[in-house]
Order: sequence, then structure tokens, then C-alpha cells
Amino acid sequence: MLLDRRRPTARSRTLVTAALTGMVGALVAVTAPVPASADTLVHGLKGDYYRSSGPGVGDFAELRTTQIDPSLEFPNLEGVLQAATGQDDRDSVRWTGRVDVPATDAYTFSIIGDNGFRLWVDGTLVIDHWVDDWDNRQTSAPVQLTAGLHDIRVDYFEDFGGSNLHVSWSTPTSPLAPIPATAYYLPADYTPPVSGDATVATNGSAVTLAVDHPFVQPLPTGLTDHLHVMVDDVAYPVTSIAVDPAAAGNLVITLGAQVQKGATVRVTYDGNGGLATSEKSLPAFSLPGINSSTYTLDTPWAKDVSPTNALPDYPRPQLARVKWENLNGTWQFEEATEGQAAPLGQQLDGSILVPYPVESKLSGVQKHVDRMFYRRTFTVPADWKIGSGQRLVLNFGAVDYQATVWVNGTQVTSHTGGYDKFSADITDAVTGTGPQEIVVGVVDTTDSSNQPVGKQTNNPGGIFYTPASGIWQTVWLEPVAAAHIDSLGITSDVPGSAFVVTPRTTGASADATVTVVASAKGKEVARVTGPASSALRVPIADAHLWSPSDPYLYDLSVTLHDGDSTDAVTSYQGLRSIGLKVIDGKQRIVLNGKPTFLLSTLDQGYWPDGIYTAPTDEALAFDLVQHKEMGFNTVRKHIKVEPDRWYYWADRLGLLVWQDMPATFDLSTGAKRASFESQLDQIVTEHDSDTSVIGWIPFNEGWGEYSKQFTGEVADHVKALDPTRLVDAHSGVNCCNSHGDSGHGDVIDWHQYNGPAFPAPDANRAAVDGEHGGFGLVIPGHTWPGGSLSNYGADLKTTADLTRAYVANQTPLIAAASCGLSGSVYTQITDVETELNGLWTYDRRVEKVDPAAVRDINQRIIAAGESTGQVQLPPGKPGLVGVGDWQLDEGSGTVTEDTSGGAHDGTLVGGPTWTAGKTGSALHFDGHSQYVDTGAEILDTSGNYTVSAWAKLDSTNGFATVVSQDGASRSDFFLQYSGADHRWAFSTPDVRALASDVGEPKVGQWYHLTGVRDVRAGQLRIYVDGALAGTASTCGGVDDGGNLVIGRAKWDGNPVDFFPGTIDSVHAYDRVLSDAEIASLAAQEPTTTTPSDVTAAVDELKRSGDLLSSEAGVLRPLSTGAESARAAHDYATMRTRLQALRTEVDTARTSKLGDAARDRLSGLLDAQLPARTGVQGLQRLVGDLSRQDAVFQSGSAGLLDQLAAARAAEVAGDPATVKARLQEFRAAVATSRKVSASARATLLARTDAVLATL
Repeated sequence: MLLDRRRPTARSRTLVTAALTGMVGALVAVTAPVPASADTLVHGLKGDYYRSSGPGVGDFAELRTTQIDPSLEFPNLEGVLQAATGQDDRDSVRWTGRVDVPATDAYTFSIIGDNGFRLWVDGTLVIDHWVDDWDNRQTSAPVQLTAGLHDIRVDYFEDFGGSNLHVSWSTPTSPLAPIPATAYYLPADYTPPVSGDATVATNGSAVTLAVDHPFVQPLPTGLTDHLHVMVDDVAYPVTSIAVDPAAAGNLVITLGAQVQKGATVRVTYDGNGGLATSEKSLPAFSLPGINSSTYTLDTPWAKDVSPTNALPDYPRPQLARVKWENLNGTWQFEEATEGQAAPLGQQLDGSILVPYPVESKLSGVQKHVDRMFYRRTFTVPADWKIGSGQRLVLNFGAVDYQATVWVNGTQVTSHTGGYDKFSADITDAVTGTGPQEIVVGVVDTTDSSNQPVGKQTNNPGGIFYTPASGIWQTVWLEPVAAAHIDSLGITSDVPGSAFVVTPRTTGASADATVTVVASAKGKEVARVTGPASSALRVPIADAHLWSPSDPYLYDLSVTLHDGDSTDAVTSYQGLRSIGLKVIDGKQRIVLNGKPTFLLSTLDQGYWPDGIYTAPTDEALAFDLVQHKEMGFNTVRKHIKVEPDRWYYWADRLGLLVWQDMPATFDLSTGAKRASFESQLDQIVTEHDSDTSVIGWIPFNEGWGEYSKQFTGEVADHVKALDPTRLVDAHSGVNCCNSHGDSGHGDVIDWHQYNGPAFPAPDANRAAVDGEHGGFGLVIPGHTWPGGSLSNYGADLKTTADLTRAYVANQTPLIAAASCGLSGSVYTQITDVETELNGLWTYDRRVEKVDPAAVRDINQRIIAAGESTGQVQLPPGKPGLVGVGDWQLDEGSGTVTEDTSGGAHDGTLVGGPTWTAGKTGSALHFDGHSQYVDTGAEILDTSGNYTVSAWAKLDSTNGFATVVSQDGASRSDFFLQYSGADHRWAFSTPDVRALASDVGEPKVGQWYHLTGVRDVRAGQLRIYVDGALAGTASTCGGVDDGGNLVIGRAKWDGNPVDFFPGTIDSVHAYDRVLSDAEIASLAAQEPTTTTPSDVTAAVDELKRSGDLLSSEAGVLRPLSTGAESARAAHDYATMRTRLQALRTEVDTARTSKLGDAARDRLSGLLDAQLPARTGVQGLQRLVGDLSRQDAVFQSGSAGLLDQLAAARAAEVAGDPATVKARLQEFRAAVATSRKVSASARATLLARTDAVLATL
């Protein structure tokens, strides 16, 4: 996942404020502490929240809020800033107050945050890092402080993207730790508007607000609209507010959701609810709360976990034995110090529930420790006959990170690596028949070492989460023969209709043999015997292939014979292939030889109660089941490796799996790279038989990437190690810390939030959108404490909101999947800690989307991927006028007409000036702040479209955009001059088609530019002066719903690339124009229809007798009135008169207006007006039926009057009245004797369709 998903990836930002980085001074001496009286000691810090004056400035331009903050520990500031300033970017905060130093000593202060910060102690600047970076820890020189209160000030700015801040301290005798909230006090000279305390009840269901004076009763009605409880800056539902009968100065606020232990709580009041005490009416206030809640988040399965049933299922389904003993359950436990001797033969003070990480709630420890010891005893079953031909093996599913194991005081193994299995033959360490002792020592320093950690951190927040240290997968014993099978390598040969089984054995002689039996639904279908040292080919007649829609598995039994020794295991496998194939000229991913779109979520495998370890086996399968129910066919297991049973469920349910290598963040030395590769090899080898796993991902977004060359070498190495699967060398190669595309592997993988991303396949690699999406919906009572990194788009409020956002976000993948994109990954299946962009809540108790709607769009995408170019797109509007046509011929004024009939007139912004054009007049832009805004989304940029314009540059100093359409944060397309390439270009945020064939544009010369997005061809095309000048491959486009603009672009939310020069004759088309049409457009502008054409037609029809003079007397004043309004550039009045004229034409009797005359006038009017609304369509239908005498004329008049009232409400923007008038119309139609039966049925059906849209 993106280290910071909303940061710009293609353009740099410059912070204007000068900055110093690093330590300030060598040793700072500070004077005596500030004296304090009892009445000044109020906990908290005064926080002044400002908006800055612009991007990258980091100043204190506009004070928005002053509030009390309990501490400077902010895992995520997004919600805090949004609540305080109304925006979560371009903010600054100044915290002032006092800190209580517990003892005289030298204090070292440390801050890590996103973005810049400064710290003063007693007026002395000790940390100065006013720098636009993120997560770059800064440490002060030691500051000599005496015990007591000292002034403290922290300044902070957030520019763009994520935000967090953590202020810590240490002394020579105490480790680095966050400064606790109990140490902070308000400034001596600050009196808050309301003095009081807010306390959360222990069950988390209520908050008590206590003030110094009794509340006035009765409380005002509607108080819940003004008084709010903010939990991690999310408003919790308030069910009631009442005065405590036992304490009139206490207000009990009952909540509709429980507050979690550790959450930040604040009570806010807007000052407008009439709340008063006996002293005064209370002004607006914001008071931090004391959170006494003991409630913690857990999943529905947590209640089923106990020491007697902790993950009781056999942990290794692909190498299963009948006899085994599960060692999960209660073990003795204690924290250890560095270098401490193993407590062999000693009782330990604490206990832990294995196999849950020490940080987890289910473990019973629930804190991180770097070093620890586990201890337990076991008894070997007598019937295992250990020592009499049988050996005893101790197995660990996974221990994070370095483990040393002793049995009865003898070290039997050590292991490094937190994500792979390891075993030890402990036969020789077992003594006698009684209890045997196991001691496990574990070291997991997480942040301070260069180990693969994935998303684990000791400082969780944002997109990084709680560590999972120690034993986190099942521990078990099993007896094995002296010659036994350690593992099985099983691969599929689909063309040869066979499995290839490679036993990996211990203790087997050269004469040992292996027999493999394959069965289908209990019936033997193949049997093969061969040397134990060889790969055995197991042919399958009439093979039944495995796929997500049909996850058919064969059962395998494998027996090793070596003299009198026999070892038998059971396994299973699905017969399937995965690879690449050129289809329609593009590399596509194919499953079993057929194109298959891999539609996935990002699945991080975190649990609020078990952290890395699912509470139960049912829980482990739950997320996969939800993938299937929502129509996904793939899972990206994100920088974590799961227990074997997770892959078993993926195999059984039918889900393809991209498997990440857990991230390592420092590969700077050869030794670190060797360790990384060794652990990667082990993970690949352990999972090379999982049917569901179809691809390996060694790197994500450049995290820990050493070099582009090294990435390529790793990809090649993994491919050599496992040639049967795909290798995605670098997921998010376009993003973040990436060193760039190595060109290796089978896949080109881009990330784009909100996305999707649309990379194009190349000659040797398929293309996938490796991550996108991430819309957030906060469900109070189901969130992790510490803030909410909720999403990377607009905040959503309901399940319906999130469902709509998901469907809209995924819809562009339909065309992309058909065009040549081979896969996509949506972030993510569940919320994870403070990241709230899941389709389920973190506790798996609330599904946040409508699964049917999600399944429907997902199935459409997958079907499109199978169709390979067969998706049908709307044909678009014919002709060369288009769906937007701005001729820019007014010559004066501040509005330019859209002559396409779309009614999207452009507003001149910033004062572009009128000048001579290529033909007629045009607009000149200054290149700094001027543009034209059409006020609407003209094009659906997820489909086919074309844009064109005449343009003349005044200079070529940088990017200059002729036409673009705004997206959420960036333009969806750019028809522009590329300052980077010195060529005309047609671009999306990710792809640029350059007009390389025509050279560098000349200043002062007119050029006709046309940009085409062709979904079927998978291309962007740029035409200059009517001729094709360049192409670029792309398989998608995002439609974010912004306005089409002339003369500028948008990037990272800001207007950019203002055009310096003149623009004329801009067109937008909702289809692909042909080469011939583009050449014609460049040669001559198409003729457009105007009100004058209508007037001329009315006059001609009157003369010919096709239009009665009385009707002409109605129509002609409307058309000439429209002409006059157009001449005055009053386009709204022009269209109002044309609409009235069209209604008259639609409803006129045949006796007044013949059919041919009606069709001619309708055509002229339709060319100048938007398509009829639902109400206008009904008006025309009534007119049609009346002309056919299916509605009597005396009846149609009344019906048209009702529709006229509905139309008036429609124009006024009053949907409720529109609905009411249409319901009256429907009732009249249903009961009228002047409407024929067939006409009644037609009108009722059409009316119901219109009502359904309201």
C-alpha cells in the first residue's frame, strides 16, 4: 500500500519557508521551572489551529479554532485537522502549555511526524525541522531541566497527504517514550471558555460532563444537534442527554456506540443549543475527555477461544499425518532482557495463550516486548513408540522473529524469520516417559532491526500497524518414521494432464521408493511408484481443471517405503496453469489457457483481537468467504504470509492469490540483501504447492528497494525458483520510493489512489492495477483507537454512499479489462486499525457495502476480461458538432456559448481577453490565472471520447493545457503542450501520447489539435493539423466527475498549466472520431444551428401551408425572442424561449402543424437544446397520442396543464413538487375516460419510469 497514497508522484513540491534540519545545539541549559499555583494546573495543551496561505507554505495565515488537546500523541491528524480547520491539508498548529518534569535530569526530546515541526522548551528552540517530509525522526541535544513545570511550545504544519505527530522524551536512565498526557498543563495565562471534565464510563457507553455549577433544567430540546461526543474525531451517535440526579453539575451523555479503550474523546458544543448553568449560558467549547473505558474491539469468534481449543485444527493440510498433538494453549511466559540466560527448568512468572502474538488481546499479555521466553511441558503418548523406529518432531508454524528452542535443557534448534515454518527432531532430547520441558526464547525488535516486518511497527498509526511478536502460529508434535517425508513439491502440467510430485525426505536410503495415489471424490484415478529421490509424474485421465468458478481438487496420498520403514501423508492439489498469452496483440494473463481478469482486494490479514493470528479457523476462512460472496476471484495477500490453513481455504473456495514478500525497509548491505533473499526463497518453497497461489510479489512501492538492478535480479531468481507462477517484480513501480521499472518479471504493476491505475502491457509483460480505491466509511463503535485514516477521497456517511463510490470507482475497469488490463486490486477487504477503507469493519461485525451491488459490478468486470475486446460502448452523438462546442466567437462579454445543444456555456475566469481567432474571434490567456469553466462534466472519461481545439502559443516555458476535465485531484485528461517533451501531447495522469512526428511547436503559429481516447484499441492518439502525430497505449480512464475547462489543468487539487496564448473553436465528443472526420474538422468547422434557423423554417413552413398562420404567430415570437437573447449573449433566456417553442411543437395538433413540419422544427430545436427531461418526454408523448386521437383533445389539455406544472417545478429545482404533480398526472391518466386503453398503459408505464428516477 502507498506509504502516503495522496502524495504527488510526478511533480515536486517546494516549501517556501526556509528550514534547518537536525540537532540544535550540543547541550541546552534551561533555567529553573515555572512556578505554579494550584488554580492554574489544568491538564492539556492549548492548540491554535490555522489554515496556511497555500500549498507548501507552512505558515499561520488564518486562525480557525482554539481547543484543548490532551497530549501530543497523534497517530493520525487527518480527522483532528478536518474538524478544527475544515480541511485536512495545508494546516498549521501551535501548541503551548507547560510540561511537568518529574525529576532533575538531562532530557532528550524526540519528534517524528508528517510534515514539519519545531519544539521550544522554556523559550529555547531545541528541535527545528520545518521541512516538508514525513516520518523523519528528529532528536534534540540533551536539555538540562530541573523538576517541575516548564514552558513548552510545538509548532507543526501539514502540507499534503497523511499527517501524524509523536513527541517523546528520554533521559540517561529512562528509555524513549511518549510524553504522557498527565505531564501536560495549560499555559498559566490561558483560561478556557468552560472549565470542566469529561469522563467516559468504564463500559464505554456514556460520557459524563462535569462543570463547576448546576445545569439549568429542564435541558433545552434539540441539544443533541449542538452537543457532540467526538471519538478519535468522529462524531458518535448520542441517544440521550440528561442531568445526573445525584449531581446537578454533571451531564450524562448516553452514546449509541461503545467507546474503545485508548480512544481520544472530546466533548464539543457549538454554543447555540441553549445550554446553561446557574452561572451563565455556556459558550462554544471543546473539552478533552478522560477515557476510562475498558471496552476493546474483538471479532465474533473471540468468545469461542479458550486455552483448551486455541486453533485445534491440523495446521498443515498439504502434508497431513494421522498422529499429532497440538501444543497450543496456556504456556508460561515472561519478558526478558538482552543477554539473559534461558530459564531452563524454572517456572516463569506470567502466562500467555499460544499461538496469539504477545501484543494481542487473545494472548492475555497485550503489550510489545522485544525479548521473551515461553515455557511449557508435554508428555509423549506411549503408542507413538518414540525411539523404537519412530522419531519425534516439534513443529512451529511461525515465530516472529528469532527463535531458539530448548527441550529438557538441550538446544534443539534456532531459526530466523517470522513468516515460515521450522521443525526440530527432538527425539534425542526427550528423557524418560514423564513431563518434558520446552523453552522458547524469542527476539523481535521490529523497528530497530532490518528484518522483514511487513506493516508492523512499534509506533503504529496510518498505514502501519501493531507488531505481532513471538509465537503466532500453531505449535505441534508428531511422530515420524526414521525415513520420512518433510514436504511435497506438487506442480501441475495441464497440457500433459498430470501432476508432478517431488517428495522432500529425511533419512531415506538410495533404495527408498514413494507411491503416490490420486483420488477424485473417493475413487482412485492414478497410482505411480518411483524412487524417493525423483519427481514422479502422475497422469490424470479426463482431467478436471481447477478454477475460481470450479475449484476442483484431487486428493493425494503419498507413502515412503524404505525397508521396514513406512511414512504416509495425505495431501491434495488442483490441476491448473497460469501464464501469459498474446491476445488481440497484447500480453494477457491466462488461467488454464484462457484470459482471466484477476479481480482482487488487498487483504492484510490483521485482526483486532489476534493481530496476525485469526481467532479461529472459521474466522481465518471468513474474509475469503466474503471475497467469494462479493464476486472477487483473487486476493492479494499484502506483505504478510498466512498459516497454511489460509491457503487451504483459498484452494477449497476457489480464489487466486498474489503472494507478497513481507517488506524489509533496509537492504543497504550485502548481508541484509542475502538475508532477505534467503527468507524469500523459504517462503516461495513452502508455498510452491498451493493451488491458489499464482504469483509472487517481491517488492511493494520501492519499500526497502536497493536498486532497480537488484529488483530485476530478485525477480529473475524467483522465476527460476518457481517457473510455474507469475512474478510481479515490483508492485507499484510507478509510485513512491520506486527506483523505476527494472523491465523484469511477468507483470507491469501500477498503483493509483483513488484510481484505478491503467498501465499498458508491453511486449513481454501483462499489465495490472496493483492497488487502488480505498474509500472510507467510519462505523462508530467498530473502529480502532487512535484516529481514522479513513480514505483517499470524499468522506462517506452511509453504506449506500460507499456502495455507490465503489461501483463508480470500479466501473472503468470494464472497458480496461476488455482492452488488455489483466488484473486489479481494490484496497481493501476490511478496515485495519486506524485505516478505515475496508468493505467490512475491522471487527468483522458490519458489512459496509451492499454485497449484491458489489458482486454485480465485479462479475461484469471479470466477464469483460474474458471477452477480450468485445465490450460494447455507446455509439455517441453523430456529427462533428459534438456534445460540447465552444466557438468563442462572441468577441465580448464574460460568457461563451455552448452551441452543441448541451447548454454548458463557458464562464470566463480571471479575465481572458477577446482577440482575433483562427476564424472569427477567440480568447487570449495570460498563462497565469485565466481560463474558461464550462460548469459541467462534459465527457465520461472512462469510455471513448475526443477533444479538439485550435491553439497558438505565446511561449513554450513549461506545460500549457488547452483543454482538460477536472478529476478529484488531477485532470482526467490533458490536451496540452508538454513542457517536459517540447511537443504537443494528449495525456491522462499516467500516460502521455506525444506528437513526436511534427516536432517542437512554434510560438505564434496556429495548430489544430485533436486528442482521442479509443477504448477498443487501448490507445491515446494525438492529431496535429488533421494528421495522426503520436500514440500511447492505455487500457483505462477514470471518470471523476469534474468540469471541462479551457486554458488550464488540475494537479494534486490545484489549478496548474495555465495556457499562454490563444485558443479557438473547442469541441468535445462522446465517441472516437475517425481519421477522416478529424481531417475534415481541421479543414473546416462544422455548421451549427441557431435560433435564426428556426425563424427561417417557421417562415418557410407558413408560406408552404404546412404551418397554420395562427400557430406561426405562436412560434415566431419565441424564435425571434431567442435570436435577440443570443445576440445579447443571454443564453439562459435564449434557451428558455427555445424550450417553450419545443414544448409547443411537441404538443401542437396536426391541424396546426403537419408531421413533416413538426419533425423539421423538432430537429432544429433538438440541435440547440439538451435532451428532453422525463417530464418533457411525457409532454411530447401526450402530444403524440393526441395527434393520433388516442387521447382526445379535450382530455389532453388538462393532462398537459398538469405536466406544465411539473415542468415548472423541474425548472425551479423542486423534485418534491415534481413528484407530487406527476402523481396527480398519473391519477388523472388512470381514471380519464378520454384516454384510450392502449394510451393509458403507455402513459402509466412511462410515468412510473420517470417517478422511479426521482
